[in-house]
Amino acid sequence: MKNKELIIIGGGAAGLVAAIIAERAGRQVLLLEQNSKIGKKILVSGNGKCNITNRYISENCFHSSNPDFIKEALSGYDFAVVKDFFTSIGLELIEGKEGKVFPLSLQAASVVELLEYEAKRAGVEIECDCKVTRITNEGTDFILETSLGEKCAQTLLITSGSPAAPQLGGNDSGYLFATTMGHALVPRHPSLVQLCSEETWVKTCAGVKVAGRARLYANGEYIAEKEGDLLFTNYGISGLAILDLSREVSTRLAAFDYCELSLDIMPTYSKEKLTNLLMSRIQKMSQKPIELWLQGVINKKLIKIILERSKCRSRRESDLNRKEINKLVHSIKNLKLSINDTKGFKGAEVVTGGIDTTEVNPKTMESELVPNLYFAGEILDVDGDRGGFNFHFAWVSGIRAGKAAALLCPPV
Repeated sequence: MKNKELIIIGGGAAGLVAAIIAERAGRQVLLLEQNSKIGKKILVSGNGKCNITNRYISENCFHSSNPDFIKEALSGYDFAVVKDFFTSIGLELIEGKEGKVFPLSLQAASVVELLEYEAKRAGVEIECDCKVTRITNEGTDFILETSLGEKCAQTLLITSGSPAAPQLGGNDSGYLFATTMGHALVPRHPSLVQLCSEETWVKTCAGVKVAGRARLYANGEYIAEKEGDLLFTNYGISGLAILDLSREVSTRLAAFDYCELSLDIMPTYSKEKLTNLLMSRIQKMSQKPIELWLQGVINKKLIKIILERSKCRSRRESDLNRKEINKLVHSIKNLKLSINDTKGFKGAEVVTGGIDTTEVNPKTMESELVPNLYFAGEILDVDGDRGGFNFHFAWVSGIRAGKAAALLCPPV
């Protein structure tokens, strides 16, 4: 049996940082990763650029059924702390739009390779292709049954993530281990995920991308709205505005609410400004078909649905009047799309819910139920907005857990 002071399950963002911090403190760390390589999710994040964190860290950008946990966990661990850590391993950062922070190389591979190098340089032992199948607590030790044999540790840190992106190894094993040791779970739902619709018109608009605004209604009640890209697809709709709304949609759908989006495909124009624009374009002697006339304003693929929804009867430009224009404007700024599902965990970047944080110490990430057991990263009931916030929590919780676990382990 292989004995270590600290075993970490999961070679993702939280696990790698925790391993480095604990090993720097002089502890013996064994990091177990089920995939053939560490950091798979990091490598594909941010379209391969890796949005590491955000300069404007705020507890309002994170979500949990226990908001106090977020407040305490983030206290004293802002952007500067994460920046200092990455600088310490040789990674320079660059700031983009909306405070998003990336590696200066704009390559996620740089993040993974430098984390791996630093972990090994510090002395962390990494075993890939190692799947943990069972954990038992015997006396003061944790006994792990794995695909590479039985392993033993005085302290255990679980950073095995969530079911998001199962194609990259995402699974719920960490939840199962936590529940067998007495921890409760907050219901999990996909977040930062594409949305599905049974309406057939979106298929005819597949591939169209516009800068728009999406308003969410549940059972007819206004819930929230976001601005950004809207991308129509064969299955429904995606884009940044949709990803930003998806957390709320997932939660509402899970409660069997009827969800509908109201899409404004020209948000930079007020209703009055758009009406005046369209009225000014009418040439009374023109015989131009209304479909062709509208191409001067909106994407061709969207015209048919706009005309159908507005019930515009005019067929030529010269036939248009203010009443018809008002109908067109209403449809352009209130294009309705019912939502019946999401693309699930496979399409999700993160997952809501997880291990109930009322049972975890926010300063150390240690279990309140099982001594020497720690959790960090997405396995906890904390998820962030798009823009580097989820990675930020992974780094912070990893740093906190690594520090606390290192102090707890007795000297070599």
